[in-house]
Amino acid sequence: MLPDRAFFHALADAAKAETLPRFRTGAYVTNKMEGGFDPVTEGDRAAETAIRALITEKFPEHGILGEEHDNIGLDREHIWVIDPIDGTRAFISGLPVWGTLIGFQSQGRATMGLMDQPFTGERYFADGKRSWYSGPDGERQIKTRDCGSLSDAILFTTSPHLFVGGDLEKYKSVESRVRLFRYGCDCYAYALLAAGHVDIVVENGLKPYDVGALIPLIEQAGGIITTWDGGRPEAGGSILAAGSKAVHEEALALLSGAA
Repeated sequence: MLPDRAFFHALADAAKAETLPRFRTGAYVTNKMEGGFDPVTEGDRAAETAIRALITEKFPEHGILGEEHDNIGLDREHIWVIDPIDGTRAFISGLPVWGTLIGFQSQGRATMGLMDQPFTGERYFADGKRSWYSGPDGERQIKTRDCGSLSDAILFTTSPHLFVGGDLEKYKSVESRVRLFRYGCDCYAYALLAAGHVDIVVENGLKPYDVGALIPLIEQAGGIITTWDGGRPEAGGSILAAGSKAVHEEALALLSGAA
């Protein structure tokens, strides 16, 4: 048995009950990294616990890959990929561009996914065939747009400071050619791309749970998401997402060093 839209929404509601009451409250934050800053909040852990409890009850035969707790059954046919708060830095800064990511894989391929932004009341959902938006202004199917070329594109990345060495040079080669670039937004940038508001997202150093829910959202909206060498993105790493094949190919040539 496979999950349906109602179950995804139930998972998002369970996470929302843990995250939203803690947003903009100065909730407890700890640092997971020695010699740097990798924050985690009590909201992260509580939300993932709530999601896992529902999955385990409904689909005990499924595996679970999450950011905050131990992975379960990664060799199973169906695996849930969870990031309870993607954009924790935004969360602890009071900026409403974080999101709860709930992805679903079958035989290693991302097939369904949901991104929930509880504060704005927006949800982006890929049902296996199409991508959808629901929010304060209603519900509708969403599609990426074709801006024509990289020179007409709007680009997002979380921060240029995340790129170092050769990766920074490659990223800058893309940024220098677009019409407009903006920083920040984490998973929200991918949702904007799926909905046809922006054209390209370039990032690196991502984990599987950072992209698991976003892959089907973009692909089922008509976009393309790969690694910088053109491979499948389920394992994370250096990621390129674009609204059209032409823009993706232009950026990929620069990021892969082929241009």
